[in-house]
Amino acid sequence: MDVTVVGAGPVGLVLAAELALSGATVQILERRAEPDEAMKAGAINVPTAEALDRRGLLPAAEQVQRETLARVGSFSRMADDRPPGGGGRPREPRFTGHFAGMVLDADLVDESDPDLAAHAAVAGARMVPQPELEKLLADHVARLGVPVRRGVEVTALEDTGDGVLVGTTAGPVRTGWLVGCDGGHSAVRRLAGIDFPGTDLELTGHLAVADIADPSMLANGWAWSARGAYRYGPQPGRVVTVEFDGGPADRSAPVTLEDVQTSLRRVSGTDVTLTALRGAATRWTDNARQAAAYWSGRGLLAGDAAHVHPPFGGQGLNLGVGDAMNLGWKLGAVVAGWAPEGLLDTYDAERRPLGAWVLDWTRAQIGVMRGDAKSAALREVVADLLSTRAGTTYAVKKISGVTQRVDLPGGHPLIGRYVPDLWLRDGSRLVDHGHGGGFLLLDRTPDGAFARLAAAWTGRVSGVTDGHGTPTGVTDDHRTPTGVTGVTGVLVRPDGVVAWASSDTADTTDPAAVTGLEAALRRWAGAPSPSPEHEPVG
Repeated sequence: MDVTVVGAGPVGLVLAAELALSGATVQILERRAEPDEAMKAGAINVPTAEALDRRGLLPAAEQVQRETLARVGSFSRMADDRPPGGGGRPREPRFTGHFAGMVLDADLVDESDPDLAAHAAVAGARMVPQPELEKLLADHVARLGVPVRRGVEVTALEDTGDGVLVGTTAGPVRTGWLVGCDGGHSAVRRLAGIDFPGTDLELTGHLAVADIADPSMLANGWAWSARGAYRYGPQPGRVVTVEFDGGPADRSAPVTLEDVQTSLRRVSGTDVTLTALRGAATRWTDNARQAAAYWSGRGLLAGDAAHVHPPFGGQGLNLGVGDAMNLGWKLGAVVAGWAPEGLLDTYDAERRPLGAWVLDWTRAQIGVMRGDAKSAALREVVADLLSTRAGTTYAVKKISGVTQRVDLPGGHPLIGRYVPDLWLRDGSRLVDHGHGGGFLLLDRTPDGAFARLAAAWTGRVSGVTDGHGTPTGVTDDHRTPTGVTGVTGVLVRPDGVVAWASSDTADTTDPAAVTGLEAALRRWAGAPSPSPEHEPVG
């Protein structure tokens, strides 16, 4: 195989799919014999939902959300209710989240904020729990012909310079590249000798869905005590506990009904009784670490193998999917032989700052969740800030991921952002034209200047022509978001990041505009094809 991915969780599945779309041969090794059904992430953020959207998986994700909402039932701020006064279309579910257990009020969110308004198309595909996401992605990689070998554990590796010899419980495997998507206790990271510095743990958390004999003893939502904090809900039986006890003695031990009940009784100060666990419960800590390098020789890391942190704010799964989307097309380009110099180096350079931010975002929440008087006082100050429109909108934007940026050269405000909801004249969106992977180029020039240039990259760049100027007269359902009007050209990388953009404030016949696009194409899509014959893109 060109690439062997270790780990069949969401990160490994997304990475394998992106590699397959790039033309690489890829397989997945997973030590578990069966998919992990443990209770983990309950929803996804905007960049993750948009990653599914870019590959044609949005309808499937929307169906998961409908089924999840039906299963969970109505709960605060996520009901499919009607606008005040009745009538009109039902509201889309509004996802706010929480900061350190302080739930953000959806009514305080400024939904006209340009960052939020530019990423509204995936609102119906956010409540996708991790088990359902893994099933959706497993079907996706199966359609792409990617084999998943379960019950295979990695035991050794040797980087031979031109590939990797991997020792496994099923025998040796030779592969061109090896990517560890195998979690916080990554065997790939350990065997590759990559350091994992960070901060030590001080708490133990539990997450479970249980049958509760006397649920009225518990407060709905988050509650604090001198011993820690707990949350009951949003669905019946779901409990989360947080105890600042210095961490568990054995993090690998199975979580029992007694473990969860004992923890819940301690932090709630009640004698609540749990009668059964529904599915596997999980134990977690505030261990926060980031790999010293995301890439060493022929081995790479993504997801929890590259960074671990507390689950507050639901950032872990989403951070890992972002890693996979960023790495997949770049490693695929290296395998295919067209990668420009230094392309793979940009994986670490682009993803490390976001990983460091997530670690600090979760550490900050730990700081205001402790049961001591100083933390309680700080929590009151933060709660006051989060009770304002500006404070809530800021936190929601951070949690949802709409403010994520990659530091790329160029003066246009779209460069470095995830591509917004760019609607076209035919009622489609730009991302609807990129389900097969590769680069997307939107051309709204009057003479097709951008598409003609990109024809030299046919096979890597798909052009979408949309007439001249921004569409006019679009409906509320097909609108151009605030802040992205006037766009005449956009080059989108396979991971959804805008690599180049132009607006109609510039003369699109000016050679400088075309020169900027050519520089971006060479920087990210490599040298043009040597063939002298090219058909116009789009």
